[in-house]
Amino acid sequence: MIQRGRPRSFDRDTALHAIMKVFWARGYEGAQLVNLTVAAGIAPPSFYAAFGSKEAAFCEAVDHYVATVGAIPRQALDNGATLCDGLEGMLRASIDIALSIRPGGCMLILGVVNCLPENELARAHLKAARDKTRALIHARLERGLATGELPAGCDIQNRAAFLHGVTQMISFQAREGATRTELEALVTLALHPLY
Repeated sequence: MIQRGRPRSFDRDTALHAIMKVFWARGYEGAQLVNLTVAAGIAPPSFYAAFGSKEAAFCEAVDHYVATVGAIPRQALDNGATLCDGLEGMLRASIDIALSIRPGGCMLILGVVNCLPENELARAHLKAARDKTRALIHARLERGLATGELPAGCDIQNRAAFLHGVTQMISFQAREGATRTELEALVTLALHPLY
């Protein structure tokens, strides 16, 4: 296949990572094309050639976030020796992520907060990613129920929704300036009812 036009003069993966950080810090609607292109070190025509549109770049940045940054809490959840260890590891990793960038928070939670009708696809893409996170928590709780780590009859669905909500609370409170100590107190409170 013959490639038309000039070859790219930038590393697409590096540019995507920079674009992800802009969306993470500013959200979809707060990130302007100039913010994205300056962060990636590319001109608008190169941005459009590489990513297609702001919306497409956002969806790709969300997928990149899930595969990189977002993988850390999921791994902690799965790799905990016990259910409690896994949940605590997931929540503490969520704190680390929420405090790792200014102004704070999680891209999956805060990427689209005030959704204008024309940005519905971006919101739906984020919701699908959040739904996967809740499903992973649900699956880990089911394993805990099967191994006897949770009492029989435990309401797994509502408990998964609650724990997922705690990750959202961590994100919002980090964005509001909460300290690590304040966020870690949420983890203690969230896990206390389990045992």
